[in-house]
Amino acid sequence: MKITVVGAGNVGATCADVLAYREIANEVVLVDIKEGLAEGKALDMWQKAPINLYDTRTVGVTNDYSRTAGSEVVVITSGIPRKPGMSRDDLISTNAGIVKSVTEQVIAHSPEAIVIVVSNPLDVMTYAAHTTAKLPRTKVMGMAGILDTARYRAFLASELNVSPKDIQAVLMGGHGDTMVPLPRYTTVGGIPVTELLSKDKLDPIVERTKKGGGELVKLMGTSAWYAPGSAAAQMVEAIVKDQRRVFPVCTKLEGEYGIDDCYLGVPVILGKNGIEKVIQLDLNAGEKELLEVSRGKVKEVMDTFDSLMAQV
Repeated sequence: MKITVVGAGNVGATCADVLAYREIANEVVLVDIKEGLAEGKALDMWQKAPINLYDTRTVGVTNDYSRTAGSEVVVITSGIPRKPGMSRDDLISTNAGIVKSVTEQVIAHSPEAIVIVVSNPLDVMTYAAHTTAKLPRTKVMGMAGILDTARYRAFLASELNVSPKDIQAVLMGGHGDTMVPLPRYTTVGGIPVTELLSKDKLDPIVERTKKGGGELVKLMGTSAWYAPGSAAAQMVEAIVKDQRRVFPVCTKLEGEYGIDDCYLGVPVILGKNGIEKVIQLDLNAGEKELLEVSRGKVKEVMDTFDSLMAQV
């Protein structure tokens, strides 16, 4: 069993490290364009295997996609990170070209692979990878909702002073300021969060979640990596082990929620075939309105991507 992670930066290296430590696969291949970076990080991970007691072999290569052949899952983290003052949309012109090129190369060597996109702007990079790979929508998806719900759950755990293990939540829409956290579908040990927190306490947490990525960029000067890398690894584990986990995942909608041909985060069942099923929630009028706002924003960036590709 082989898993490939493309991009040996902070997010990709974290993802590879979690996959190795949790022994999700026999081999994790880390690929990067920078000479020696993937090789060095993979070697470092392998050298801690005797300390942390795992058997997964970590291998690093520079731009050699032949080494990724036969991968069951490929995680794409390639691209430039966000910098202070930069929106996810600002990244599109550079990262679109990178994601398309990477997708072509991984599919050439692993045509049956399931592809998970982490590169930003997430929803549109998932669109770029899906149209490039020419695979069913079930096999090309974006990692955003798991990260966003993790932030939401972490903030709630801090506010309530409870374990984050007991908090379950659903979040939909685009990966950005128009994402749609759903307090109505949020529980703490099975108790609706609305019974534990008043609206004036809950609303600021929802707003902080929407700007969670930007908060970290402002603090560190670059994008987050521990949580995004771990979130991508969790998706890989659900697929490889056929866990059929219910996660919010970015996928192409084909009529679900009354939306066609747009890539948005929605709850799905994730298993050995990738997206086994898209779950349709019974949203109320307010939630539908927020989702429509998010759809409109993502579609604008998709149109920008289409315009850029038309000029190539």
